[in-house]
Amino acid sequence: MDTSYVTENKKSRERLRRLVSNISDSELELVIYQEGWTIAAALGHLAFWDERRRVMLKIWKQKGVAPSPYIEDIANDALIPLLLAIPPRKAAELAVLTAEALDKELEELSPEMIAAIEALKERHALNRGIHRKMHLDEIEVLLKSKR
Repeated sequence: MDTSYVTENKKSRERLRRLVSNISDSELELVIYQEGWTIAAALGHLAFWDERRRVMLKIWKQKGVAPSPYIEDIANDALIPLLLAIPPRKAAELAVLTAEALDKELEELSPEMIAAIEALKERHALNRGIHRKMHLDEIEVLLKSKR
């Protein structure tokens, strides 16, 4: 059973916390993706996907582990107007709070639950650091170009 995801999640969560505590409100409104996503929307996106994973963990604990419906592109497209409507600082704070809550739950999983989730072969199911790192890297590149 591989629990290296705990370390990766912690690293990405701490990186997220540092970024959110050091970013200005005006920087949160910088557009990072051509679809109109701001940095705040990207952070809200992270909060949504971490929260979705928390919901999946709850379902798996109640009903057993099974493949989860994969609706990434549809969800992202549908969410962007909502994410952009959230005040930027609130979206940033939600990203940190959700990461903290999810990582705590992931750290407390039983070995049996971890093994069942690993059997799904879903890279992001346990290691949320993969997803967070991708967006944090992109955000930091944009911030360096603007500062």
